[in-house]
Amino acid sequence: MPPPKQRRKGASIGDVARLAGVSAQTVSRVSTGAENVRPETRQKVQEAMGQLGYTPNYAARALRNGAFHTIGLMAHRFERTGESLTTSAVIQAARAANFGVTIVNVQSQEADGWESAASRLSNQAIDGLVILRAEQTPETLSLPRSLPVSVSDSRLMGLYSAVSSDHLQGSGAATAHLLGLGHTSVHHIAGPADSDPAQARAAGWQRALEQAGIRAPEPLHGDWTAESGYRLGQRLAADPEVTAIFCANDEMAIGALRAFHEAGRETPSDVSVVGFDDLSISAYLPSPLTTVRQDFEQIGHELVRLVIEQIRSKTQLPQQRVVIPTELVVRATTAPPR
Repeated sequence: MPPPKQRRKGASIGDVARLAGVSAQTVSRVSTGAENVRPETRQKVQEAMGQLGYTPNYAARALRNGAFHTIGLMAHRFERTGESLTTSAVIQAARAANFGVTIVNVQSQEADGWESAASRLSNQAIDGLVILRAEQTPETLSLPRSLPVSVSDSRLMGLYSAVSSDHLQGSGAATAHLLGLGHTSVHHIAGPADSDPAQARAAGWQRALEQAGIRAPEPLHGDWTAESGYRLGQRLAADPEVTAIFCANDEMAIGALRAFHEAGRETPSDVSVVGFDDLSISAYLPSPLTTVRQDFEQIGHELVRLVIEQIRSKTQLPQQRVVIPTELVVRATTAPPR
C-alpha cells in the first residue's frame, strides 16, 4: 500500500497565478516589487495573495539570486521622536515595495560606535542601508563600497544620496512670524551644538534676525529633551525682557512652556513660544503650540525610494539630495507683545 501523500503547506506561486488569472512569472514580478506590472494586475495578484495567505519565500529567492529584499536601518537612538517617526515611515514605504527592514542599532553615539555598527553589516542579510541622524559619525564611515545607501540629517550627506527637511526655511519662517507680531528680538533654545539639524535651525533663526537688523542673542543649547527645555526656559523666564522664544524642537518648547508658567509668565500674553517638528501632542496642549511642521512620512518614503532605485539599477547612480519643505503652523502660543 503506497504511503499517503503529504499535505502541501500553504499556497504556492502557481495557486496565486491561477486565482489571479495571470502567469507565475507575473506573480513573481509582483512579489519582488518590479515596476513593469500594470497597477490593476498588481492589485489582482496582491488580492489573490491575501486570499490564499501566500507569503513569498524571500530566503529561498535570496539563495537563488543573491538578493535578500531587505533594507537595513541604522540609527543610534530609535526611541527619539524624529528617529521613531522616520522609522515608522521607512518600514511603511519598504513594505509597500515588498522589502523587509532590519534594524542596525548603534550602541554609542561616538564615532567608534558607528564604526562598530558598520563592521557588523557584513553579517546582515540586506540589499541596501538607510542611516538616520548620524550626528557623531567620522568624516567617512567604513561601509561596503557596493552597498546602496541613503542618509538623513547626517554628516554623511556629502557622501551618499540624502534627504533632509528644509531647516533653514522653517526656522526662518518661525523667527519672521515672531518679529512680524511686533517682538523686538527672538531668543533661541537650540539643539546640541554638534548636531547638524540644530546648527541649520540656529542658522535660519540668526539669518532672519540679521535681515531685520537685529543682533541675535546668544543661543542656549539643550539636548532635544523637554527637561533641557524646562531648565533653559527657567533661565529665560527670569529675564523680563524676553518676550519671544524659538525652540529647535517641540519637546524643548513644551519644557519651556512649563518653566514660564511656573514663573507666573503666561503664554502668549507674556511670552510667545514656537517649536519645531509638529508632534501630534502639540495641537492638544492647554495652549496649542505654534510650530514648524516636518513631514516625517515623506522623509522616510524618500529615503527608501533612493535606496531601492540604487538596488534595482545595479549600477552606481549619481548622488541625489532631496530637501523636504517645512510649514509654519500658527496656533495659540504666539501673539503680539504687551
